[in-house]
Amino acid sequence: MITEFLLSRHEKKTLVVVALILLAAILVPLANLLAPEGSLLHVPDHLVPLMGKYLCYALLALALDLVWGYCGILSLGHGAFFALGGYAMGMYLMRQIGPRGVYANPLLPDFMVFLNWKELPWYWTGFNHFWFAALMVLLVPGLLAFVFGWFAFRSRVTGVYLSIITQAMTYALLLAFFRNEMGFGGNNGLTDFKDILGANIQAPETRATLFAMTALLLALSLILSSSIVRSKYGKVLIGVRDAESRTRFLGYRVENMKLFIFTVSAMMAGIAGALYVPQVGIINPGEFAPANSIEVVIWTAVGGRGTLIGPIIGAILVNFGKTIFTAAFPEFWLFALGALFIATTLFLPKGIVGTVMQGSKARAERQKAVAAEKGRTAAQPSQGGAAHETQAAE
Repeated sequence: MITEFLLSRHEKKTLVVVALILLAAILVPLANLLAPEGSLLHVPDHLVPLMGKYLCYALLALALDLVWGYCGILSLGHGAFFALGGYAMGMYLMRQIGPRGVYANPLLPDFMVFLNWKELPWYWTGFNHFWFAALMVLLVPGLLAFVFGWFAFRSRVTGVYLSIITQAMTYALLLAFFRNEMGFGGNNGLTDFKDILGANIQAPETRATLFAMTALLLALSLILSSSIVRSKYGKVLIGVRDAESRTRFLGYRVENMKLFIFTVSAMMAGIAGALYVPQVGIINPGEFAPANSIEVVIWTAVGGRGTLIGPIIGAILVNFGKTIFTAAFPEFWLFALGALFIATTLFLPKGIVGTVMQGSKARAERQKAVAAEKGRTAAQPSQGGAAHETQAAE
């Protein structure tokens, strides 16, 4: 049943993007590990985690598009789910350091030894196992989203008010994780990772594998998202987005539908955060900053919300531009980002992909109208000739 759901008919453009992502999952590691240095085909070691980071951001933008583009929930707190997934993976990576830390403590991470902690907090228990950390990557963001959504959606909080409280949620977590007493490294966060599943996290082979896994999970998430939005449930979600009161009047439990998609989206964001941390090498409370969640909204808007592939393209393009721009004019990046969002709102309200799709649809309709007009024109002489022949016979 699940296989049938995932393999249901998808749009051609979605399948093309999935194929391109899977192709990148194969070609980039091969070009990095097998192509000789100096060759045009060689991908340098430092570019592999950078491109992996772009794909993590693309997965985060895709998660936001599910709730914003298809359900009308403008969440300004998705950075919180991303960061929680990252911390879950970071805790596993910290437990793998063991006695190789600065203080050579086999149980406590270095920051706990520095702060004179005597024992490992109970909530760190189990994070020495990868399977447990992977489970927490899904459960912690999902549980937070479920509890938050349960109260918010049943209280019928919508629009700008919902956006504000999602932003308040992520800011509250930012303040909490900054405190050393929380046991998550305070301002410095978690870093100095050594191994993941027994492999050196800095090794080119490990980084190439992490990139491939990120691309694979992005492709699977795109297929899952496409299956959701093209199902009957997805059609009702669009109804909730466009006319929530009418959808509720028809008998649908709108709050339950919102709660499900919001929880799924949060879990996808947690996966993105978990993939991000081993490739970047650090996770700190700065990832909870409300500005980060706002950036995700900009990526989605630039690419085209409500298109699935638009946010992926938007996240990659904007972050590639950020890499170039901040290297040349770091102090002006925020102004450029704000100008980009304003320009997108004024001139490309449907985003890059949405505008292209709209243009393609309009062109197809024009071609159809022209073909119909030609058909009518061709039919008229035939009808006139038949009438003339009838008159001549009489």
